[in-house]
Amino acid sequence: MTNLAKKIDEINKNLAVQLPADIIEVFSQSIQELKSSKIEENSTQVGDKFPNFSLKNTRNQIIDLSELLKKGKVIVAFFRGSWCPYCNVELKALQDHMEFFKEKNISLVAIAPQSESYNKELEVNHMLRYDILTDQDNTLAKQLGISFELPNYALTTYEKLGIKLSKYNKNDHNELPIPAVYLIDTNYNITYQFVDSNYMNRVNIQDLIDQL
Repeated sequence: MTNLAKKIDEINKNLAVQLPADIIEVFSQSIQELKSSKIEENSTQVGDKFPNFSLKNTRNQIIDLSELLKKGKVIVAFFRGSWCPYCNVELKALQDHMEFFKEKNISLVAIAPQSESYNKELEVNHMLRYDILTDQDNTLAKQLGISFELPNYALTTYEKLGIKLSKYNKNDHNELPIPAVYLIDTNYNITYQFVDSNYMNRVNIQDLIDQL
């Protein structure tokens, strides 16, 4: 079991103890409904072109994919938000491999629909040394087919836990990306992807590294 997998296992065990059974059931139901929608199968696939993007980082700079690709391959990781414990451990696991990525001239960016202020807080708290970008209104995630609207019953449960998406994302759309990691070559081709509508499942970083 990888270090990231161990961290996820710890989160699952802790939440199973901390959260009431009805909340666990809501999470399970929402995951199953999303699985049934076949969002993974209908999203952008390996061999497809990744769309160019220009998104703002936490320093109010515009990061353009075309500029990153001039330096080499790019890893793009989509996450739901800083409120998501699974996202946090995945982002930290990617940070642990930053030196290796740099040696290979590979850029890494992480993208979420939340505002720059929350991304900045996340960046500082976890000492992340790669760009965290804001995909306002999930515009890029929609292009890739990985954006979905959280059902009302799940939204209510999230809010009971203090997670108000309209506050984080600065809109009333209640939309999130499913967890996704892409490796893009210098011709915009997607050469590796991890896409899973079960947010408890996360990329195997060694699988990603094996494709570099």
